[in-house]
Amino acid sequence: MKKVLFYVVLCVVASVLLSACGSEKTNTVRIGVIAELTGDMPAVGESCKKAAEMAVKEINDAGGLDIGDKKYKVEIFVEDNAGKADQSASAAQKLITQQKVHAIVGPNATRYAIPASEIAESSKVVLISPWSTNPKTTLDAKTNVPKKYVFRACFIDSFQGRVVAKFVLENLKARKAAVLYDVASDANKGQAEFFKDTFEQIGGKVVSFETYTTNDKDFSAQLTKIKKASPDVIFLPNYYSEVPLQIQQAKRLGIEVPFVGSDAWGSQELLKLCGKDCEGYYFSTHYAADAATPAATKFITTFKSKYGVMPDDVAALTYDSFGLLWQAFRKTNRIDRQALRDALAGISGYEGVTGNMQFKEGSGDPVKSAVILKIKDGKFVYFASAKP
Repeated sequence: MKKVLFYVVLCVVASVLLSACGSEKTNTVRIGVIAELTGDMPAVGESCKKAAEMAVKEINDAGGLDIGDKKYKVEIFVEDNAGKADQSASAAQKLITQQKVHAIVGPNATRYAIPASEIAESSKVVLISPWSTNPKTTLDAKTNVPKKYVFRACFIDSFQGRVVAKFVLENLKARKAAVLYDVASDANKGQAEFFKDTFEQIGGKVVSFETYTTNDKDFSAQLTKIKKASPDVIFLPNYYSEVPLQIQQAKRLGIEVPFVGSDAWGSQELLKLCGKDCEGYYFSTHYAADAATPAATKFITTFKSKYGVMPDDVAALTYDSFGLLWQAFRKTNRIDRQALRDALAGISGYEGVTGNMQFKEGSGDPVKSAVILKIKDGKFVYFASAKP
């Protein structure tokens, strides 16, 4: 009986070992994706997932990813964080410990990217957030020094705040501005503060600086204060799902000045939810589909053919996140988490859908440009570019 039991155990162990060896022989790169598929911004999660699947399919259809002298198939594992911070952290933990991924793309919104990035950093696994613009995402919460394993494909809020402030003052000729933002969201709060600082440094004045909390639906008190302050323009650095209601309530109160937004406006859903109420307004974002480079044109054509919709900035940034990973993997010559991190940090030039970018050693924030889009005839239209 003991002998039989010994052989059973031996067979089980052998099976496990062979399975592990077999997974190595399949030459597979494992990438995790954390997206907001449900919760408060499902359009963001859906764009991220579609672009991720497209990027991986293209590589696999071409025979795989060239690493060293071998070709590796890519497998993705998609986790829904349900628009929650705790589920973002647990999704990162699951991808790292259970799925054994070599890198993670996502989450997108800052309030979900930060907790996931903490897990990735402590586990020494590369995480690239496509869309999280707040500086805290790539900085250690205790020391404020750059995290070593956390990167992003987008510009950061300090740059975006300067871009919007200069645009408002120089292009819109507005001298007085009001701001309404979600104080519980790091991205919204950061963009509001950077805008205020820059706007006042360059000669403007913020006459009303109002806050609300995530999931609030009634903004009448804040908007009434803004109306009394008589601004020339109102900055709303808030998500596409919130902005339409804020603008509609403002117009019911008789507020007629223009609104300006940030990259959080950059979803096609904004056009559906806001309609004519957003016509003629501007916002800063990551790329312009109607002023596309050859790389962007190819991406847009493929995405529209595959999914039947125009890719938004989250889709473009997700695709660029995978492009950055492909370039880094090709530089490593082997599948290794640390080697991947070092190769990614050393990228001095990458031509992506959202423009040219590079990382300087010691920072996970790329050096890249922004664009200003105008909402015209129910579409996002290129208006101007802004370089670092």
